[in-house]
Amino acid sequence: MNPPTTTEHPAHTGFAAPAAPSLSLGVVGNCAFSALIDPHGRVVWSCLPRFDGDPVFHALLGGEDGAGAFAIEIEHLDKARQYYDPNTAVLHTELWDTQGQGILITDFAPRFPSRGRFFRPTMLVRRVRPLQGAPRVRVSLTPRFNWGAEMPTITSGSNHIRYVGEQQTLRLHTDASVSHVLSQQPFLLTRELNFLLGPDETLEGGVGETARHFEQETLTYWRGWSQRLALPLEWQEAVIRAAITLKLSMFEDTGAIVAAMTTSIPEAPGTQRNWDYRYCWLRDAFFVVRALNSLAEVGTMEDYLRWLSNAVVGSNGGHVQPLFGIGLERDLPERICKNLPGYRGMGPVRVGNQAHEHFQHDVYGNIVLGAAQAFHDRRLLNPAGLAEFKQLEAAGEKAVLIFDQPDAGMWELRTRARVHTSSALMCWAACDRLAKIALTLQQGERAAYWQQHARAMRERILRESWSEERQAFAAAFGAHDLDASVLLMAEVGFIDPMDPRFIATLDALEKNLCDGPYMRRYDAADDFGKPEVAFNICTFWRIDALARVGRVDEARAIFETMLRARNPLGMLSEDTHATTGEMWGNYPQTYSMVGIINAAVRLSAAWDTVI
Repeated sequence: MNPPTTTEHPAHTGFAAPAAPSLSLGVVGNCAFSALIDPHGRVVWSCLPRFDGDPVFHALLGGEDGAGAFAIEIEHLDKARQYYDPNTAVLHTELWDTQGQGILITDFAPRFPSRGRFFRPTMLVRRVRPLQGAPRVRVSLTPRFNWGAEMPTITSGSNHIRYVGEQQTLRLHTDASVSHVLSQQPFLLTRELNFLLGPDETLEGGVGETARHFEQETLTYWRGWSQRLALPLEWQEAVIRAAITLKLSMFEDTGAIVAAMTTSIPEAPGTQRNWDYRYCWLRDAFFVVRALNSLAEVGTMEDYLRWLSNAVVGSNGGHVQPLFGIGLERDLPERICKNLPGYRGMGPVRVGNQAHEHFQHDVYGNIVLGAAQAFHDRRLLNPAGLAEFKQLEAAGEKAVLIFDQPDAGMWELRTRARVHTSSALMCWAACDRLAKIALTLQQGERAAYWQQHARAMRERILRESWSEERQAFAAAFGAHDLDASVLLMAEVGFIDPMDPRFIATLDALEKNLCDGPYMRRYDAADDFGKPEVAFNICTFWRIDALARVGRVDEARAIFETMLRARNPLGMLSEDTHATTGEMWGNYPQTYSMVGIINAAVRLSAAWDTVI
């Protein structure tokens, strides 16, 4: 089990200054929105009313001193401890002062079935109670609108405070002193207090009873959800936390899955590799769906297929862009937000993502792979059939047309187009899986058609991506530089992992892209130079490849290293600095959490070894 976050502080007078930003953050959410909470119980990031909305709490990316956060502080802070209620998305933060007095902050976003649907309001619930003594606390609630540029107008009543902006209004319901909250006046905490922050609507019940009811129902939901997971024997706590984090990354209203909950956390210090990941990439979403499917959590796939069908049908059989807004928005213009200085002052802060304009040809394979299980899995409420297969064939036909054409590749290179091996590989996967689906549907003629295309593509890829100079499959047709994404060849069933060419490729990648256990993406310079940090999913691809070629002990050792690289709450961002071990890149990164699940499932001992 992951140890709780524990931080020590020297004795001091008064209230501590906010800690420097880090990615040691708890995540709460309910498949409608999320909030990131630092080790001292301070909400430092939350976009409302949904994942890609206005960050009303933006302290993670800086801004006006003390603004853009929701803090519940203890005077004379001495130590802090943070942990999740087991198998749930309910987060606890203990704060203790120098006199041994303590408080417990409980954070969650309500999620539970009610009236035949899931109740998931855009509401953050914060509950605080004394653990020992009657410590002095201070509540500081300073939302900002329009990316930090707009200070809200504040109005209040006997048990609520309204934060009014041009585009949205938030209402805090509380049984604490409204005056103390408005003035940020310290006060003695002698009883339980509750804070419910959400839309400008009244509560049906009392503040305390509503908070208690929401907490109990939310705990019950997550415990039941976790209980139904088909877990590997080993590393269960890590897998459960990864699975919950992936579930929290879904925008259930449409079925979209965000790549991460943040924007503009640099991939490496001072590099300007800062991107907005609060959107749905078809590539990332496929990997999320497949990982959860491996744990028998198919509900996320059913929701995602609803989103995917709308995205693909909207393309009318033509070009499909690699990412969309979570509401199926196609236009995501990229701009620089000048109001916020960025994570640790390392701007720019980007809003939107220019990659929506890219041609990334692996997308067609991701479409087919993301939908394939729906044709074979009899557990689904709405299994796919012949009509869905015919729609999916349009993606396959597009893959046939463009599989050997230059594109931006899965790493979204902005100034260089080539025939990327990974893109061609996924086009092959589209044809291969369509053939298998056709056989399941007893469509023999169509199966033969897709098998023919898959064979032809495979021959081209094996021939044109192989580099005699590097003795490895290269990043692109006719190229000699290396790219970790070719390891997917074994994972998607393109090549026998014991093929000497695959083994040689793995050796070459380890020699040229690895910094100890960690693996970088590629060895050629891109728009910003050569990558400096390890890309976590590449390390997990290496783990998978090692296991497939029989180097299981090495795979397990590297997996244990990656588990230690997580923050104390069990989560990973996009990148790991091989020297410092620090996390970089957007957070929490679905790709990375997928890697935890995949590695545990592949490497775990079987249940029949203990029962």
